[in-house]
Amino acid sequence: MTEVSKDPLYTILRSKREVTRLQILVEIAEHQPAVRQQEIAEKLGVTPQAVSEYIRELVDEGMVAAHGRGRYDVTRSGIEWVLNNAEALEAYARHIRRDIIQQVSVWTALADAGLSEGDEVGVYMKDGWLYAGKEEKSAMGTVIHDAKAGEDVGVARLNGIIDHSEGMVHVCKVPRIQRGGSRRVDIRLLQDVIAKASMVAAVGLEAYIALVAAGRKPDMFFGSREGVIEAAFHGINCALIIVDEEFTDFLKRLESVGLAYQIHDLVAS
Repeated sequence: MTEVSKDPLYTILRSKREVTRLQILVEIAEHQPAVRQQEIAEKLGVTPQAVSEYIRELVDEGMVAAHGRGRYDVTRSGIEWVLNNAEALEAYARHIRRDIIQQVSVWTALADAGLSEGDEVGVYMKDGWLYAGKEEKSAMGTVIHDAKAGEDVGVARLNGIIDHSEGMVHVCKVPRIQRGGSRRVDIRLLQDVIAKASMVAAVGLEAYIALVAAGRKPDMFFGSREGVIEAAFHGINCALIIVDEEFTDFLKRLESVGLAYQIHDLVAS
């Protein structure tokens, strides 16, 4: 087992000097060979004189090579030192995320049955909601207080992956009023599309009127683009009826977040 005094994590976290040395080595590696000590000083919140002294020490220790005024690069020894400390910090961050924060975080879920403090519960997604129940699931946690079925309940020490799939986004383009607006929409086709979705949204008054003509008021109108994306991430199939000039930008947004979508042509022939 590594002695505490030789543990890079122990050293880097207890010494501001070692943290600064690490930061300076990283800055040199990023900008080598032309290194501006003034910029490093401003970035790290120390004086240029301090940076100069640190670099001199790193050169003396063989972790940095000097090639004339203001020209440096990190040696193999310096790279190994940076990697050693970076790996230790990365492992520590993983330990915090996985073993510490996960243990103290409390998730809010809907109780699908009567639950008691200390119960081990399965946590799962259904219709966009997070549930906790007595059946074993791919994600398990511990109830922190009593709850009746249908009440909100806190779940701590969550382990595993919550099993759920993302929803499909059905995207329907409606012409702006200058190109016919809602009058050009095939209402029967629109009704077929919205029958596939649990949540329906509209962008543009023409889209709203088309939905009303199809017998469905939208669940969302203001802020509906991001609302649809959030709902789809929670596993809800959505339909967004959107005016043509907003159509392309929304498709780009769906592509950027990696959600699956289908395009439907609603223009009546």
